[in-house]
Amino acid sequence: MTTADIHNTAEQKMQRSIEAFKSELTKIRTGRAHPGILDQVHVEYYGSMVPISQVANVTLLDARTISVQPWEKGMGAKIEKAIRESDLGLNPAAQGDLLRVPMPALTEERRRDLTKVVRHAGEEARIAVRNLRRDGNEHAKRLLKDKEIGEDEERRSLDDMQKLTDRMIAEIDRIVAAKEAEIMAV
Repeated sequence: MTTADIHNTAEQKMQRSIEAFKSELTKIRTGRAHPGILDQVHVEYYGSMVPISQVANVTLLDARTISVQPWEKGMGAKIEKAIRESDLGLNPAAQGDLLRVPMPALTEERRRDLTKVVRHAGEEARIAVRNLRRDGNEHAKRLLKDKEIGEDEERRSLDDMQKLTDRMIAEIDRIVAAKEAEIMAV
């Protein structure tokens, strides 16, 4: 394995960490409605738990209302119960087969709490990136110890790994700032 392989592997793993962080942020609701907020809610469907998006159409009616249209007649009540029992604090209203899920406005205190959650998730993502940097650096040092690379190449590898880490952490900081601004927007 060369230092370029180490760098590429670390970069791919860091990108996956950032993608996981982004998907984690989609679960944190803002004042606006978006269909992705119901992705973590599962409903029983013929004996197995599946996401709502696999048994119904989830769309937006307007900026503060999500529409859930079950594909089968009997699923409406199950979906409504699953949304109510989720920890999202949503209260769906049935209109025939259609479920309307209004997004309640966030209070100032709740917005602050959500920004703390976002910052914590951002810090977890930064830690994951730093751990990947450490693993890459250890691998490069092992190559030097085994005399597969020279000291100059090891130094260059460590510098490249640090630049990559700085770039990824800056990306995480940008995502956190954008999500905080979205949460605090009234």
